[in-house]
Amino acid sequence: MEKILYLECNSGISGDMTVGALLDLGADRGALERALGSLGVGGYHLHFGRTKKCGLDAFDFDVHLEGVEGEHHHHHHEHGGEEEHGHGDGHHHDHGDEAHDHHHHEHGPEGHCHEHEEAGHHHEHGAEAHCHAYGAAEHHHHPHVHRNYADICTIIDRLDSNARVKELAKRMFRIVAEAESKAHGLPIDQVHFHEVGAIDSIVDIIGVAVCLDNLGIDNVVVSPLAEGSGYVRCQHGVIPVPVPATANIAQAHGLTLRLTDNDGEMVTPTGAAIAAAVKTMDRLPASCRIVKTGMGAGKKDFKQANVLRAMILETEESAGDQMWVMESNIDDCTGEMLGFAMEMILAAGAADVWATPIFMKKNRPAYMLSVLCREDKLEELETLVLTQTTTIGVRRYPVSRTIMDRRNETVNTRFGDARVKVCGYKGKQYFYPEYESVKTICREHGVDFRTAYDEIRRKAEEAR
Repeated sequence: MEKILYLECNSGISGDMTVGALLDLGADRGALERALGSLGVGGYHLHFGRTKKCGLDAFDFDVHLEGVEGEHHHHHHEHGGEEEHGHGDGHHHDHGDEAHDHHHHEHGPEGHCHEHEEAGHHHEHGAEAHCHAYGAAEHHHHPHVHRNYADICTIIDRLDSNARVKELAKRMFRIVAEAESKAHGLPIDQVHFHEVGAIDSIVDIIGVAVCLDNLGIDNVVVSPLAEGSGYVRCQHGVIPVPVPATANIAQAHGLTLRLTDNDGEMVTPTGAAIAAAVKTMDRLPASCRIVKTGMGAGKKDFKQANVLRAMILETEESAGDQMWVMESNIDDCTGEMLGFAMEMILAAGAADVWATPIFMKKNRPAYMLSVLCREDKLEELETLVLTQTTTIGVRRYPVSRTIMDRRNETVNTRFGDARVKVCGYKGKQYFYPEYESVKTICREHGVDFRTAYDEIRRKAEEAR
């Protein structure tokens, strides 16, 4: 049994909508708050509530930044019209009726400003616009520290979570930084995340990574992203929708945009980066069962319900489940190159990848690179094999497999929470602790691998 998350982006996607949808699906709010607390980033508090969109009940997630002009403000991520990210001179994001008429993704008072050299969106709080820009510090009473991607990674490394969560969060930030770098003609290390805006982005991105891990998702399918039309007003003029950073992410990561007649931005750069980073499958299975549905609310009203709908689906793997194997014999590839290629292939959605030592003609030592995947992944993964290694050809063939029913669960041990894979076959159950959980317990509590492994498995068995 496979657990699939389907993100239905008929009203676009942004960070706060995604976190709201995942919380509505049942992600642990306490786990999210503890994870964010471990970062050592203050000056905000979280809002968790409900709202109605076209009569539909939806989760309203919001971030309130503290100490802005001596008050508490909430942040509208206007999912419609704003580029949440900037460099150089800074994006000002308008809140309220004045600047761009977008849907608000309420997030803290200052929202995802990663300072653009070119675009300056206003985040207006009341009558005053707070600029997240170089040269705009006089608008704030809090210090303006400009962090680059490496600085953000240092913050993420403080996260009290597993390596998988940290890596996903870094990947999302990297996608944004690369898109902004291209949009503004700056080296990636000069793409800066304004301190206040970075708080907002960190909450979104860490929140998505933590919630996905908490839900035990195996694969993610993302629908085409509905996007608005027209233009967005920024500091130096007007720019078209989709904004350059969003367009760059869609182009680089193969996201499909579906343009609508809604005025303004519906897909924010953070939302596009989330979609690009979490997607593991291109399409839904032919048949599946809906386990649960969650709704994350946007803040503006459209003719359609402004929500991001997320569904957890389950599909039963049949005994004749068909997969494909791709193989390539390689005798002139360095170990570093091959290792990097294998990491990329796994991240792109392969079920497995491995290298087998072989001898080729003239007794040359070599490796046979093997990739196991579904048919809809063949073209994408074949491209990676051909471009990321020195091979000049790939062979492929279909295979059938029999697999156990499986699901991920969290168990409470004397060392804290840990993840375990529960597998079933012909009425019997088997418990396999996740490696990252075992490793974390060993490092944090100074116990050996077997002790941690046995403790997790015992607790899983007792919970049956």
